[in-house]
Amino acid sequence: MNLSDDPKMKAIIVNQAVPGTTEAFRRIKESRPDIICIAGESHEDLPEIGSAADLVVNNDFVARGYLMIRTAHELGCDTFVHISFPRHMSYETMSRRVAIMKEACHVPEWIDKYGTNSAYFCTNDAHTEPLLKKLLELGGYFIEADLPSPLMGYPGALGIDLTEEAGDFQKILAKVEAAVVEKGGAGRFGTWAYSYGYTVSAGLAEHARNVILGTSELNDIDAISAAYGVFSPGAEWNGSNYTNVDTGVKSDNIFLIYQDTYIMGDPGHYMGSTDVEVPEKYFTVK
Repeated sequence: MNLSDDPKMKAIIVNQAVPGTTEAFRRIKESRPDIICIAGESHEDLPEIGSAADLVVNNDFVARGYLMIRTAHELGCDTFVHISFPRHMSYETMSRRVAIMKEACHVPEWIDKYGTNSAYFCTNDAHTEPLLKKLLELGGYFIEADLPSPLMGYPGALGIDLTEEAGDFQKILAKVEAAVVEKGGAGRFGTWAYSYGYTVSAGLAEHARNVILGTSELNDIDAISAAYGVFSPGAEWNGSNYTNVDTGVKSDNIFLIYQDTYIMGDPGHYMGSTDVEVPEKYFTVK
């Protein structure tokens, strides 16, 4: 709120938009309705924060609920283990995602077609490092983290120092990937090539600047993806408007977005997830 006291302030971006951001935006708008208020990765109910923010952009928990299962099957897994706890499961974004995962896992043709390997996913970032460490040691698959990044869990699990590579995600990914391959994990471990948290902050700032300069429309998913792409060269993005699962109402100012999944190997490769059309039925699973 103090930022809005600056007469030069034109946009305020909060990432992650922790509880309280909705009220802060409401108060900012009372005195400075001209300031563009943007929420990245909101922890509050999306319709609620969408009532106060000009723009909300979260990771696409709907599409990813389907696409992570698809990727696991593409890699040869037939079991997907979802690890969480009650507080996270009280969030609509996470409870809907795991419901979609369960629905996507129940396709008989996939179970008949693929082998007996397991992929693991956890909603708590603190679980990521020990989970990766054990999967590298014992076997198993890890498609991507809850909020994916080559920095999420991998450096600690692999015991690597990324001080020299700090700020350069292409070099960071290359070093992480080399360590994964060295430990025998080629083809079993994935991420987003560019940190979700970093790209959201930088991308939303770029998008806000474009809007202020008059070169982009605020609620244009293609413009948002292009702004994210400035900070993630070579990685594709996709997304859609958020749809309230209870009312069926599609929000004009709330977007869900995701980056293509990168599977590390020798060489590594993108899975083409951003080109997959998620069946419409998954958008109403809850």
